[in-house]
Amino acid sequence: MPEAPPLTLVAFEAGYGMVGDITLAALARAGYLAELKVEPWARAQRTVAGGRNQLIIPLSRTPQREALYTWIAPIMPLERAFFSLDEPVQSFAEARQRYRRIGVGLGTAQVEILRTQGFADQQIVTHNLGENPVHLLERGRIDAWFTGVPEALYIWPQHSKRELQMSPALASTDLYLACSRDCDAQLVENLRAAVQSLHDEGISQRLIEAYRPEPR
Repeated sequence: MPEAPPLTLVAFEAGYGMVGDITLAALARAGYLAELKVEPWARAQRTVAGGRNQLIIPLSRTPQREALYTWIAPIMPLERAFFSLDEPVQSFAEARQRYRRIGVGLGTAQVEILRTQGFADQQIVTHNLGENPVHLLERGRIDAWFTGVPEALYIWPQHSKRELQMSPALASTDLYLACSRDCDAQLVENLRAAVQSLHDEGISQRLIEAYRPEPR
């Protein structure tokens, strides 16, 4: 898992993030021990896809990734929006016209979403997960940041006092607990049942709400 607050927190901060806490609770409930591994996000995806019985979070289920992984269970939906320091856009079409440079996390579904929506490669400026896009936006290196709504609302107040403008949520995918394509069927069944039980008992929602940032 990457450092992608508040979804996943590599360094324990009273928890491992929205998706991290739910996943680790499911692993414990199913009787498994977990070892957390951190790699650059694009490399981590390749490692898990080509491995065996390796788990990965928080992975968006997209058409481009569908055949590469075993999709165990959805953890939570993630809405995406454009964040900027000026008047927010209202649509992808307006963003294509207004923004010359859009910051997105390398290896994230945001890159796929923008390409599917017709954005040119030169408009998409990737940064490694864990790097700080707030500084890029404040310094004018990018015109907007396209990311998950919880991430932007969580990170921005920690690094800037300027007012952040948010577009309407323009895309949404489910974030999954996924496994290598070569994945033990019993492992999948056990973890799928454990995640579902956390959802059914309301535990997942409580863990998510513990990290949910308030809009400014």
